[in-house]
Amino acid sequence: MRTGRDSRPDAAGELSLLVSSDGMEAAGLTEAHRDRPDPATYLGSGKISEIASLARGAGAEVLVFDTALSAAQERNIERASGLPVLDRTELILEIFQRRAKSREGRLQVELAKLEHLSTRLVRGWTHLERQRGGLSKTGGPGEKQIELDRRMIAERVKILRGQLRRLSRQRDTQRRSRQRGEQLTVSLVGYTNAGKSTLFNRLTRSGAYVANQLFATLDTTARRCWVGGGEMVVLSDTVGFIRDLPTQLIEAFKSTLDETVHANLLLHVVDASSVVREEQIDSVNQVLKEVGAADVPSIIVYNKADLAPAVLGPVRGEGGRIASVGVSALTGEGIDELRAALFEAAQSWRRDNALQPRELEPWERAKLEAEERRALASGETGEPPADSP
Repeated sequence: MRTGRDSRPDAAGELSLLVSSDGMEAAGLTEAHRDRPDPATYLGSGKISEIASLARGAGAEVLVFDTALSAAQERNIERASGLPVLDRTELILEIFQRRAKSREGRLQVELAKLEHLSTRLVRGWTHLERQRGGLSKTGGPGEKQIELDRRMIAERVKILRGQLRRLSRQRDTQRRSRQRGEQLTVSLVGYTNAGKSTLFNRLTRSGAYVANQLFATLDTTARRCWVGGGEMVVLSDTVGFIRDLPTQLIEAFKSTLDETVHANLLLHVVDASSVVREEQIDSVNQVLKEVGAADVPSIIVYNKADLAPAVLGPVRGEGGRIASVGVSALTGEGIDELRAALFEAAQSWRRDNALQPRELEPWERAKLEAEERRALASGETGEPPADSP
C-alpha cells in the first residue's frame, strides 16, 4: 500500500523489496492519493473497504502501508478490513529484528521496538480498561493494565540503555585503539542496497554478508584496507539508510552510527543506476546531519557503474580534492582509482595532522612487498592478497 501525492518512481519497487526483505511476498500494490490523511483510517472508509476486498481476492494475509500510521488508524483499518496491518515503521523494525546478529544489534532493535510500542499500547489490547483490584507486587489498587504495561516497558528500556552504554564504552575503547595506530579511518555510508558491503568486501577481501535485500548489514564491521604505497586505512561498513528511517532506529543505533561521526573520511556509496539517486543522497545526508556527521569530509562513490558507465572516473572538486569516483564493486571496475583516492586522502590527512607513516611490522611489510611484486608482474594495481590484514 503506497500513499501520498508526491509520487516517487522507485516507491513501488522499494516497498516490494521491503516486503520481501521481511520474508513476505507482495500480492499486489494499490496507490491512493489524498489531500490530507483521514484521522480515522488514513485513506477513508470507502477506500479501505475497496482495498480489503482486493486483498481478500488476492489471498493477502496482511496489509502494508508505505507511511507511518497512528495507533488508532491501525486499529480502525484492522477492524474494517479484518486483516493485520503493518505501517512503514513497523515493517522496517521487523526487518531490523530479522537482520540483527550481534548482541549490540539485537539490543538496539529491541530498544527501538519497545520505544515504538510504548507510544501505541492501545493497539490490539483487549484488556487495557480492566482495573487491577487489590494489592500485589506488580500493581497498586485500581491500577490499569495499560499502566502496568507501560511501567514494565519503561523498566526494560532502562536496562537496555544501560547495557548499550556499556557496549558503547567498549566500542569507544576499540576506536581509540585504532586511532592510536595513526591510520586514516574511513566509514562506508549510503542508502540501503547501494552495494556498500560488496564494496567493503572488494576493498578488504573480507566476507561480509551480501544480499539483494534492504538492510542486509546491521552490525558494523571494521577491517584494515591496503590502498597502495605501504599505506593502510581502517575501513568500516555500517547500516544502510532509507527515506523516512524511523526516529526510534536512528536513536537506538546512534552508538553504532558514531563510527561515522568519529571517522576521518566518509565514502558515501550511491547506486549510480537508480533513477532517484539524488533523492537517496539527500536522505543519507539528512540522517548524517541527525547523528552529527554532516561535517565529516566525504567522497561520493557512484557504485554499479557497470549499469551507468557515464559516471566512471574520478571527479575533482574545489581545491583539487577528489569529490567522487565511479566504480563497480561487482566487477572491480574503477576500484584502482578508488584506492588511489584513498591513498591521496590518507597522505593529505597525515600532512594536515603532522603525522609520519606508521612503521609497519616486518610481517606486514613482507606481505605488502610480495603483493606489489605480484601486481607489477601481472600488470595489475589491484587488491591485496586474501590473507592480508
